[in-house]
Amino acid sequence: MQTALHPRRPACTKCLRPLSACICQWVTPVEHVVEVLILQHPLEVAQAKGSARLLQLSLPHSRMVAGEKFDGRVLLGAPHEPQAVHRPKYNILLYPDTPHDQARGIAVPPVLAPDALHDPTQLRLIVIDGTWRKSRKMLYLNPLLQHMPRLSLQGLPASSYLIRKAHKPDQLSTLEATCAALAQLEGDTEKFQPLLQAFDGFVAQQLAYRLG
Repeated sequence: MQTALHPRRPACTKCLRPLSACICQWVTPVEHVVEVLILQHPLEVAQAKGSARLLQLSLPHSRMVAGEKFDGRVLLGAPHEPQAVHRPKYNILLYPDTPHDQARGIAVPPVLAPDALHDPTQLRLIVIDGTWRKSRKMLYLNPLLQHMPRLSLQGLPASSYLIRKAHKPDQLSTLEATCAALAQLEGDTEKFQPLLQAFDGFVAQQLAYRLG
């Protein structure tokens, strides 16, 4: 169970942040059809500048799990109850191409099958929420992730994530990258614009705290 960022201060029961830093005003529900699983590195759970919590609260068909290593039931979307009806979905890992990883013991991912993308309702997007270094460690620790086809985003505009330092110009926040991936998979860019606009408000709020 996730805990509030500052347990000694009154916290919002929804976003788990201190009431003085509540982000619920920026939660913007989006009726997406691609299922989303967010794998959050433990160090991101208490990261006030992180975007994953806002993302998860805004995506009704999403789930967020904290950890570094995950079992198959989490990664493959197996039901929690043995009697539950389970329709396997086509899992796609949102992760950039890393052609040199084979030398580091990471398997070469399979090619993304174009035929599988025709029905977005049967897709499941897996997102790693962590720094570049931590995300690579999580990929290394989870062979199932290594054997999933990847979606690598290309040609995107610069990030609006001004509150955290990026190591590369094309690096996006978890929320921005996921919205871009969902827009591509669902063929609808406009659907996710309200959430991206709300994200700008979230960033402005965090910048105000820093300046204050």
